Amino acid sequence: MVITISGLGGTGKSTIAKRLAKKLDYKHYSAGDLQRELAKERGLTITEWNIKEQADPKYDQMVDARLRQVGKNEKNIIIDAWLAAHFVPHAIKIFLTGDIEERAKRITKKRESESFTKVETAIKTTKLREETNQKRWLKFYNFDYLDKKNYDLVVDTTDLNEDEVFDKVYTYVKKQLQSPARH
Repeated sequence: MVITISGLGGTGKSTIAKRLAKKLDYKHYSAGDLQRELAKERGLTITEWNIKEQADPKYDQMVDARLRQVGKNEKNIIIDAWLAAHFVPHAIKIFLTGDIEERAKRITKKRESESFTKVETAIKTTKLREETNQKRWLKFYNFDYLDKKNYDLVVDTTDLNEDEVFDKVYTYVKKQLQSPARH
């Protein structure tokens, strides 16, 4: 079984994906981790990497090719990536969303070592990143990652703590794993 977890910045995609992978004894892949590694190797911040992605599709293609390969060739995995639902269409597809102010607070708390030291900066940067990604991916792939119809489960994380989000996701996944239609 392949499970993808997509969503907006600061919703807990990676956190939930890692917990779910551990609970199910699945392997975890993160496009965000891959992007950050690729950016770091080239001496770029994630924001600089995202700017390059907008100008040159090869940056997206590096990550996309790996997502396609993993989703096609491996079993019992969880992929957290904004475009995972597009590149792995046979997966259980989950999307996490939430209020921008709450997400910005989470981003600021998590990434104090990066450029997100103020909530206002995190809001501005996050909105810009999400809007430019949406436009770029509509252009490159004709896929709107914000369209909730692309997902099997959508969870608004605004007023939920990590355990509550995990419980919603795990309960849904567990039902899907038990469903004869999924096997």
